[in-house]
Amino acid sequence: QVQLRESGPGLVKPSQTLSLTCTVSGASITKNWYFWSWIRQPPGKELEWVGTIRSNGSTYYSPSLKSRTSITRDTSKNQFSLQLSSVTPEDTAVYYCARGPKVNVNRQIGSWGQGTQVIVSS
Repeated sequence: QVQLRESGPGLVKPSQTLSLTCTVSGASITKNWYFWSWIRQPPGKELEWVGTIRSNGSTYYSPSLKSRTSITRDTSKNQFSLQLSSVTPEDTAVYYCARGPKVNVNRQIGSWGQGTQVIVSS
């Protein structure tokens, strides 16, 4: 079965770039028709879609984050990554990577990583 695991620094200073990597096993990020997404959940708030990369490399971003967001991939490692620049404390959240049949923020749909906590603070 497909497994996803997030990795990256747990603490980022304001104005710096948040960088996370999702390592995928059990499925190829370059095949089929899945949406490979980053979703986050700030403390006390609902899940928020950040962005998605498709099997052909096409990317889609939340309008509110598009100017600061980049999703890339390393097909040789079966990984896709998130870069969120110019972060502020409002970017503090648990960040998830996920695979699903569509863009969604419902954890009952698709396969999700366990999440990784990222704190933006000085």
